[in-house]
Amino acid sequence: MHKVQNILVVGGGIAGTVAALALRQQGKNITLLERSEQWHGVGHGITVQGNALKALRSIGALDKIMETSHPFSDLQLRHAEGHLITTVDTPHTGGMDLPPTMGALRSNIQDVLVEMIHQAGVQVILGGRLIGYRNLEHTVRAEFSNGTTAEFDLIVVADGINSETRKLVGITHEKKPSGLGIWRVVTERTAEMDCAAVFHHGPEYKAGYTPISKDLCYAYVLTDPVRPDNGLSDTDELKRLLAGYHGPFDFIRENITDAHVKNFQPIEWLFVDDESWRDGLVVLIGDAVHACPPLIAQGAAQCCEDAILLAEYVARDGHIESLLDEFITRRKKRVAGVVEASLQLAEWELHPALEGIDTAGVMAGALNVLTQPA
Repeated sequence: MHKVQNILVVGGGIAGTVAALALRQQGKNITLLERSEQWHGVGHGITVQGNALKALRSIGALDKIMETSHPFSDLQLRHAEGHLITTVDTPHTGGMDLPPTMGALRSNIQDVLVEMIHQAGVQVILGGRLIGYRNLEHTVRAEFSNGTTAEFDLIVVADGINSETRKLVGITHEKKPSGLGIWRVVTERTAEMDCAAVFHHGPEYKAGYTPISKDLCYAYVLTDPVRPDNGLSDTDELKRLLAGYHGPFDFIRENITDAHVKNFQPIEWLFVDDESWRDGLVVLIGDAVHACPPLIAQGAAQCCEDAILLAEYVARDGHIESLLDEFITRRKKRVAGVVEASLQLAEWELHPALEGIDTAGVMAGALNVLTQPA
């Protein structure tokens, strides 16, 4: 039986870095390939559920991440006019000893993980891509964009929803539009805005915010997937979209300036449900094979679960390809519920007049399932 010792991880996002750290902490020799020339934390605010916190704790990253984040328990459902409809307790998907939810800057999480990667002795290659591979008898030969090749016992691909490797392994699935777009902004908050809130019945599909530190939040608004050509700056367009949302949103809207980081993108999704996530000794994880609309805030959590569970399977005794297939089967079942719930919520956002809409029930149901081990 061939021992898996030398592993290539493709992609330096959350899935790739968590996988690299989990595998390195088992004593594996890890090479991480990241296509960016300069590798550091990037991204907007993020809602991190308890099962992601559990994964981050397992690799020793959580305490450092929580120094610059904001844990909370409740989700407020509000009317666009501002008044509170109800408050929902968020299930403890990571166990009762962890906060149910945490708001953070994605860049702060990534900065901690990048620092840990370097401290752990992972070999990092920046500005490179995997452009081909060949499965051999017990190893796989990787071909890099700089013309070099190297052999590994396993290649773990975590290069995101825009994965170049997906086609290389023969997967035919492509990312799909959800019909929604999202604006995000990181800005100041008041002390009273200490848990997440979602605002319904307004002029856009919905708006909301999540506290990410003691004085900051990230706010968002779901809208059409194509930005109108109305000549407005990002700041003015965001203020226009939020004009129909009040209560705490009055403070957010009035304080948005050109200096605040803003982001607009169409919301896309992907789920490779009927094809394998591997070809020989090459296995894909994270958004490269499952990326869902962020309507129950499980994207990062499912990536983290993939990474931790994959490392556990790689450490087991047995034939590595059989172990990888067991991992894939187990993860597909888990991810399917998240994707199904997210797409159902997206459908209800697009068609609010449909009968039987139960947004809170679907969110709570999906998260309750996730309280079970990954």
